[in-house]
Amino acid sequence: MRTAVIQFPGSNCDADALHAAQMNLDPSARFVWHTEEGLPSGTDLVILPGGFSYGDHLRSGAVAARSPIMGAVKAHAERGGYVLGICNGFQVLTESGLLPGALSRNRDLHFLCKPVHLQVNNNQTAFTSAYAPGQTLEMPIAHGEGNYYADAGTIERLESEGRVIFRYLDNPNGSLNDIAGIISEKGNVLGMMPHPERAVEALLGSEDGQGLFHSLKAVLVK
Repeated sequence: MRTAVIQFPGSNCDADALHAAQMNLDPSARFVWHTEEGLPSGTDLVILPGGFSYGDHLRSGAVAARSPIMGAVKAHAERGGYVLGICNGFQVLTESGLLPGALSRNRDLHFLCKPVHLQVNNNQTAFTSAYAPGQTLEMPIAHGEGNYYADAGTIERLESEGRVIFRYLDNPNGSLNDIAGIISEKGNVLGMMPHPERAVEALLGSEDGQGLFHSLKAVLVK
């Protein structure tokens, strides 16, 4: 399989994402610069990493969503290819229309950087099959705009279709329905604010992020 980690100006979790992917999923995972207009041949998974793409100019993820590479990422998703957006990557996914809703300023208007606890709300997905139903996970967050919002109809649809994949147990930012991560209608695009790539080694304080990469490996590595 092949994994591409997209780099935007201002990405600061790209190396973390690449390391986690190489260690747990795909030793050949590689970076792809945002000005590229195509993904490497045979790409199975695209990771949009955390950070502050374009310095969060206009809105977080707004400029990155219009980078040349995003045309290829959208085409990849439309073909059923897997896409994982973490933190700023989640913001890019909503700004590009690959996921519904928006990420707004945190409830207390402060940047938050700390471990949080999540619950696995749906383990019947390509991203969560290695977890137990309702399992509690610890992962770090690092964001100023992680407050998930969508209109009432969208929230109802996400909930009824089982597309809320991760839910905060100690909601740090005011997200509606404690939403920490959602999946696309096809089940191949996941956006989440917590950082699984920063929770893959005991030295970092948690290994709970490994399950996400192991879940993908079970689907993608034949």
